Amino acid sequence: MKIIMYGTLILLMSFGQAIAAKQIPIEAFSAGEQYSRVQISPTGKYLSFTSEVEGRNNLIVLNLKENKIENIVRFSGNSEVGSYHWVNAERLVMRKLYVKGWTDHPVYMGELFGIDADGSGGRYLIGYQGEMQTGSRLRKATPVYGTSYVLDPLIDDDKHMLVYTIPWSASKEPTTIVYKVNVETGVRKRITRSPSRMAAFLTDNQGQVRVSLSTDNYIHQTIHIRNKNNEEWREFELNANLTDINLHAFDGTGKKVYITASESGEAEGIFELDFESGKVKKILQDKVVSPKQLWVDNINHELFAVELEPGYPTYAFVDNTAKMSKRLKSLIKSLPGNQIQLVSTTVDEKISVVFAHSDINPGSYYLYHADKGQLQFLFNTMEGIDYSLMAETKPVSFKARDGLEIHGYLTLPFNKEAKNLPLVVMPHGGPHGPRDWWGFDPDAQLLANRGIAVLKVNFRGSGGYGRAFEHAGHQKWGSAIQHDIIDATKYVIEQGYADPKNMCIMGASFGGYSALQSSIIEPDMFKCAIGVVGVYDLPLMFEEGDVAERNSGQRYLTQVLGTDEAKLKAYSPSYNIDKLKAPVLIVHGGDDERAPIEQAESLVDALKKAKHPYEYMLLENEGHGFYKPEHRADYYKRVLAFLDEHLVL
Repeated sequence: MKIIMYGTLILLMSFGQAIAAKQIPIEAFSAGEQYSRVQISPTGKYLSFTSEVEGRNNLIVLNLKENKIENIVRFSGNSEVGSYHWVNAERLVMRKLYVKGWTDHPVYMGELFGIDADGSGGRYLIGYQGEMQTGSRLRKATPVYGTSYVLDPLIDDDKHMLVYTIPWSASKEPTTIVYKVNVETGVRKRITRSPSRMAAFLTDNQGQVRVSLSTDNYIHQTIHIRNKNNEEWREFELNANLTDINLHAFDGTGKKVYITASESGEAEGIFELDFESGKVKKILQDKVVSPKQLWVDNINHELFAVELEPGYPTYAFVDNTAKMSKRLKSLIKSLPGNQIQLVSTTVDEKISVVFAHSDINPGSYYLYHADKGQLQFLFNTMEGIDYSLMAETKPVSFKARDGLEIHGYLTLPFNKEAKNLPLVVMPHGGPHGPRDWWGFDPDAQLLANRGIAVLKVNFRGSGGYGRAFEHAGHQKWGSAIQHDIIDATKYVIEQGYADPKNMCIMGASFGGYSALQSSIIEPDMFKCAIGVVGVYDLPLMFEEGDVAERNSGQRYLTQVLGTDEAKLKAYSPSYNIDKLKAPVLIVHGGDDERAPIEQAESLVDALKKAKHPYEYMLLENEGHGFYKPEHRADYYKRVLAFLDEHLVL
């Protein structure tokens, strides 16, 4: 199999220097995305998307034939619409989410709701509440005590979908179940139970559940296969030392499966499993990064492209002759400067929803009409953003003090000379798993719009660079990870971008920890530090918060932090205020259960005791991140005022 790399063209705004500086209102950045999860119905009759109305995501269905709103799906109370699927030409199935204070994302309790495009036939299909309608002679669905997900909408079956469920049981690692569910009534039939614990599944092009991937301890994984639904599972012997396995797609023959996996701790590659020969073949592996996403044709279920992001995003095409590969290449040429994604396509493959985004573009949606060769603009995800005034984000890489190669991104105000700029360093959260990407970030763009350069660092411990890179940050939260952030700052100073006497550091969650810890390690480097929903007392992490409440969370903390209390305190900002010079802004959510309020209080108490200058902003009804646009606007105003006080702008 031959794979051709196809890089996305990056179009730089060379005319930017000539445009006068113009400040975009804070509310444009705090508003969030007005449109998301855009899909075309199987026949192309409807266009659907989610949109925030009065603080909750609703589902909007447009009738494209009649050019009108067909239906708006709203849930009552603190509920909202999550991700959804078209399960036939007229019906949608969606997740019901609950907005809670403890997370920066709404909570999913495993409930699926179905409704027709015109608003009729609304029914609770699967979940712990069971069938809630009365007076019907239809067979009723009983409750499902577990978290359920749509496995396969079965586009060739108008009546059914496949759902897999993780049961709520006494076992911490239960076996999982696949059901065939009637999309009208919710009545279900069990198709299979996983042959081992905590299994994920993969269906073939005919909707047969053919592959199971399971783990008993979240480390060692087992693959089971079968030829069709009614056969017994058999273990597939992996003749390779693979970890971090994920299932993605069958090939056209139905005899091979594509997976992503890591070999020897390296960045994940794409492998082909041959069910007949038992062989495992490596198809693609980037030396630096794991694939960002594998794109599978939603009609024939075949893999056609692999999205990678070592710096700027690129594509690798698995089959250059595939219709979707050709379509994607053509669209990349038509929309230069953007990363292009085909997010939804009609059954006849004549119409596709196209998503284009970049460092200066939060996202634009189009309809591509293949028979006409036409690209029809739909809408921008953030209507208040003037893209012509946004700042370029460029990838950077450097060698850390111990020789490890580190990657990151530098956002430079386009209306200023890229020399001796005020700088804000912005470490990401996590630290293990998340990473920063090239693309539009409202936090960075807001600061750049005010003339401030922004540096992001994928320090050791970040995800996407292989297990070895991620594990290199274990028990190094307060040392090597911070050294990577500090070395990145020194690198952009050496390159002439930043004024070493005019820099601050800010971050959220682990990034908030880093803002304080890096300022303690290098007390003369930063003029100020901003910690947002951060952790500042590492011993306290074992006692308070939703991670500490779970046995798995305690194991995780032991692995990534260690249990040496003296070391934990040495790495905790709350215990080291005497080494801190930078004034501090602390922003926290009163309902935060990931980094509970006790973390902010620990830092505030230490700052008070040391009589260190600080400001404290508490958003009582917010959690680990700020969900309401008005709260985000207040937060942005406070941050800008604090930076204006301590930086020369």
